[in-house]
Amino acid sequence: MTGKSSGIVRCHYGVSALAAMAVDSLETFENAQEIFAADIGFRNTGYVVGVGEVNLGNFRRSLQGQRAVGVRTEEIDKADVARMWPWADLEPFAAFAWEPRGGYGDAYQTAQAFATAARAGGARIRQSALVSGLIVKGDTVTGVTLADGSEISAQTVIVATGAWTKPFLARYGIDVPIAVHREQIVLIHPGTDIGRVPVFSDLVSLQYVRPEPGGQILFGNSDLRELEIADPDDYLNRASDDFIDLTVDKVGTRFPGFTEAAISGSYAGCYDVTPDWNPVISAGPLAGLVIAAGFSGHGFKIAPAVGQLIADLVIDGASGDPRVPERGFRLSRFTEADWLKSPYPYVGAGEMR
Repeated sequence: MTGKSSGIVRCHYGVSALAAMAVDSLETFENAQEIFAADIGFRNTGYVVGVGEVNLGNFRRSLQGQRAVGVRTEEIDKADVARMWPWADLEPFAAFAWEPRGGYGDAYQTAQAFATAARAGGARIRQSALVSGLIVKGDTVTGVTLADGSEISAQTVIVATGAWTKPFLARYGIDVPIAVHREQIVLIHPGTDIGRVPVFSDLVSLQYVRPEPGGQILFGNSDLRELEIADPDDYLNRASDDFIDLTVDKVGTRFPGFTEAAISGSYAGCYDVTPDWNPVISAGPLAGLVIAAGFSGHGFKIAPAVGQLIADLVIDGASGDPRVPERGFRLSRFTEADWLKSPYPYVGAGEMR
């Protein structure tokens, strides 16, 4: 799943804990060369998000909440965005926000840097070592069993298995309500040199675009009200004809200045989606078990902070950051009907905000 991430880095969240995790994670992205002695692919292009009149009130309340947890974000004028994206039709927008620290990254390069740092810190990574099950004694997880029959004992087992989490844990009577959704990405050659442009999240026509290193544009659809349920082991790894038509319509409408644009490629990946579109980062119902799954498309941009929260849960049993209370991410919130949702929901674009 990591290798398919579109890699957007932004802090625009109505859920305060997610905004705090995103801004903390920025420190890792911005200082990657010093931390990892490697280029992890982060490009600080800035991030702009635009909304229509229907979402204006919650948009401004959300910005205020983001600033309260340390996000550097401000409302900017339409003229400012026109200078950034001169090919865009900005008439339908009522307001824009600007995050100068935003941008995009390369999830594969980032994961490899994490792995290298983990090994240097003493971790042993066993790639292609299939875990066939948990070792459970009474109500406690004491390790894992591998497909070759060997066992690994552990005081704590962290299940971070993305789209495969629900069936893996179901055999132990643990219900992690994850639906697997196929998400499509289209690459576009704009037909002109666009130079250095920021990531643009359009919450009017529900799309986002970001530059690619080779001068192309990556397009993603932000209308996630209907899921395309998929098998994470067997799904179409390209955009469908209908999605190509949607791309042409949305990009053509928003960017009429791209008169010579052409589609250059596509691919697809999977989201592990929970009912409230927010992750489970939680001690499990069995002692010795921690679950980190259901990231619903948020995982890359908050990954460093997720690591910190998991470490806190393993070592102390609670979050060490008062801005990121572990209660919000607990698994039991779904059976308790206490979902983690933004207090400032956007009409038509609430799933990822």
